[in-house]
Amino acid sequence: MKNDAAMIGPGMKVAVIGLGISGRAAVKYARLCGAEVLVSDSRPEPRFLAEERDFLGETKVLFEAGGHTVEFLRQVDLILVSPGVNLDGPVIRDLRALGISIAGELAVAAGRTLSVPVVAVTGTNGKTTVTTLIGELLQKSGKRTFVGGNIGTPLYEYLCRPSDHDIVVVEVSSFQLESAGAFAPNVGVLLNITPDHLDRHGSIENYTEIKMRLFMHQRSGDCAIVNGDDGLCRKVPDGIRAKVRSFGTHEENTAVIQGNVIHVKIDGKVEEYPLDGTALDNNVGLQNAAAAILATRALGCERESVLAGLQEFRLGPHRIEFIAEVDGVSYYNDSKATNTGAVIAALQQFSGNVLLIAGGRDKNDDYRLLRESVAARVRQLIVIGEAADLLEEALTDVVGIIRAGSMHEAVRRAAAIARPGDVVLLSPACASFDMFTSYGHRGSEFKKEVLGLQCLQVAEMPGVPKN
Repeated sequence: MKNDAAMIGPGMKVAVIGLGISGRAAVKYARLCGAEVLVSDSRPEPRFLAEERDFLGETKVLFEAGGHTVEFLRQVDLILVSPGVNLDGPVIRDLRALGISIAGELAVAAGRTLSVPVVAVTGTNGKTTVTTLIGELLQKSGKRTFVGGNIGTPLYEYLCRPSDHDIVVVEVSSFQLESAGAFAPNVGVLLNITPDHLDRHGSIENYTEIKMRLFMHQRSGDCAIVNGDDGLCRKVPDGIRAKVRSFGTHEENTAVIQGNVIHVKIDGKVEEYPLDGTALDNNVGLQNAAAAILATRALGCERESVLAGLQEFRLGPHRIEFIAEVDGVSYYNDSKATNTGAVIAALQQFSGNVLLIAGGRDKNDDYRLLRESVAARVRQLIVIGEAADLLEEALTDVVGIIRAGSMHEAVRRAAAIARPGDVVLLSPACASFDMFTSYGHRGSEFKKEVLGLQCLQVAEMPGVPKN
């Protein structure tokens, strides 16, 4: 990795904006580097003090709460931002005008000379699954692997203890790439690009440009892996020095998906990876597996260990997760689907007869992109949350629409009209923050309601005592 201005050393003053999971790890790392650390947090001071009492007592950092001010932050040499901080906000703009460097954790990593290979995975959908999958395949190959980034464990945690790992795999979001500096992974993976976070990025063109930053600083010995079936992914900018490899269904790709077998062209030979009967034996899973194969083979893993890892892999929660069958109806939790591209991918896994529960907080997505998939596979749409009007406006002429005021009502209304053989799918196409604390919370509430239906089914069986 290339050096960058975001290097932290003794005698520096460093501010951390936002004391969440990433922020606390940033404080820990900056103090380990010998810097004096300040913290700026948006939470009201009484709440901030109550929630961070132990951490503040342990670190003794100076702080401001209740918002970020130029007056407090202008005294530092470097500001470390979390992915949620808008880099176009007025305070950040004023600090930049004062000549203060702004960096995220990727830029900090770029300021270190890392002695181990780094794999970075981005894309609109599937990042967490593929990051986890690559990590498991590397571990299956005997590597001590750090898996982190946007997936939940900050990269700062690796920087604090680099000797514990042989390789680093990080999930990278568009928010992180905005502040990535000269970050240059040895292997960069771009899974797909569909509209997402346009409320922050403004347009699909800007969003695509930010995703492509993953490859900007790679060198000639590095590898850039892209989805060859995705028109936006194929638009890799001129001047990229890394070797570009692609995956998809077309013959010109490096990894070609045919049925449930992936054919990979390496060193003039073709390797086969049969995935029939595995958790990855579906349209999306095969795309994810192809990307992971290219990444791990680029790092020298053997085919046998990679194939064994693929066959053993299991998907995480909230990603087309089967919950239960009740009265012949199958219920699936895909709460992680927070944009239209993810919903389209989810619907591809079902032949039809889907009752789709969607809605939440809008991210400036174009819900008309759902029309073809919904018309082909969805029998009934149940809309919830703030984006209900937008979804109804985009889809009212292609599917019947029911409104629900809560997850409880949505599941009960779906169950009331579902027939044996139908699928009830929670795949929201929206953020969760209007009604829930996270996509995980939303998925858990869906699961609770479905299991409640299962309990009702048992209670209504003949011979079951009634209270």
